[in-house]
Amino acid sequence: MSTEKSGLWFCGQLWSQSRRWANPPIHKGISKDACSVVALSNTKKDRNNLNIGRMLLARYGRIFAFAVVAAAMVYSPGARAQAALLLEQPYGVYGLLNPTGHNAVYFQRICTETPVKLRRCRPGEPGSVISRYEGIDGYDWVATPLIPYLYSVERADEVPARVTHREVALLRKRYREAHFHRMRLDRSGGSWVPNGWKQLIGAAYERRIYAFRFDTTAEQDDELIARLNSTPNRSHFRMLWRNCADFSRTVLDVYFPRKFHRSVFPDLGITTPKQMTGKLVRYARRHPELRLTVFEIPQIPGFRRFSQKNKDVAESFVTTAYAVPITLISPYITGGLLVDYIARGRFHLVPKNVEVLGPKNLDALLEPEPELENPSTTTASKGGAESIFGAAEPASTSARSDTEADNSATRSAAATGDHGFSD
Repeated sequence: MSTEKSGLWFCGQLWSQSRRWANPPIHKGISKDACSVVALSNTKKDRNNLNIGRMLLARYGRIFAFAVVAAAMVYSPGARAQAALLLEQPYGVYGLLNPTGHNAVYFQRICTETPVKLRRCRPGEPGSVISRYEGIDGYDWVATPLIPYLYSVERADEVPARVTHREVALLRKRYREAHFHRMRLDRSGGSWVPNGWKQLIGAAYERRIYAFRFDTTAEQDDELIARLNSTPNRSHFRMLWRNCADFSRTVLDVYFPRKFHRSVFPDLGITTPKQMTGKLVRYARRHPELRLTVFEIPQIPGFRRFSQKNKDVAESFVTTAYAVPITLISPYITGGLLVDYIARGRFHLVPKNVEVLGPKNLDALLEPEPELENPSTTTASKGGAESIFGAAEPASTSARSDTEADNSATRSAAATGDHGFSD
């Protein structure tokens, strides 16, 4: 029963009782006009309550709509993308002398207008790898599409299972003539590093790579594009102060301001690839929203001996032949480096049983975690990637076992031409 009807009913009961009994004091002065006043008062209260309800409904409706839009922006596949810090193992004679390896950064949403000018990726493009190099015609950084960076080919279905020196040289020559020669990127620019352009393509023929993937936003990617496109791209490479890991540190600082810097221990103030990767892993442990995931991109067998694990500065001195002359000069320095390595340098970056990515299932770097995927858009995104990656193959233990079998077979053979340059 509404408030208005209940008020009229009550007044009617009072009016009938006042006529039945002889002027009871409690009903004195009750009349039809009084009932009308009560009914009118109740009607005004109902209207006020209705107006308040409408106002609250409109307010909470706007709040709910804003929450829905915000959630859609956060969890939409188009709002978030992936980047990956690439930890690349050292190889060759240079890798024995400097076993720190190399750092590069892969971006799903950043592509190349030219190798030295960036833009947002179009649908179906797999992103690019950006890093600092020496001997690329005076450029400080160069960006290369993902598939050519790893395998020196345009499509994943063109990647051979095993290679020879001649095959790798031919693949690099074709890509060089098609993309580098007209921009003079195949010239050293007066650098002491000969044929530096070879660092830009075919990295998976040289070494094993670990990809530490994390989430990024469109605003962060756009900021990095604007910053790299607007600043002079001229090389001032220094092995100790402006190396590839320093470039990765600068890039990560765009995404995580003031979180990545040089460490005196265990690297004596030198930025190393293992140090930067370790900082990213520790930061991701405190920020699970980054959804850090580790992948392994195995080395394609046949071109050279398999690469070695990455080391920091202290580990390089105490676990290699450098320890002998340092000990002869001063055993106290060797002891200090050993303590530093034991206390700070012994951390494992790669978890056990990581997913192995081959040429056919490399699109796993482009895909968000399943719990945040939008099923209606997942199929479309995979379809765009298949034009470059070919048919996707799920990672499995059999893929790992095949790779390990190839690795063991190649280790038994002596490789030639082990004089590669690794940064």
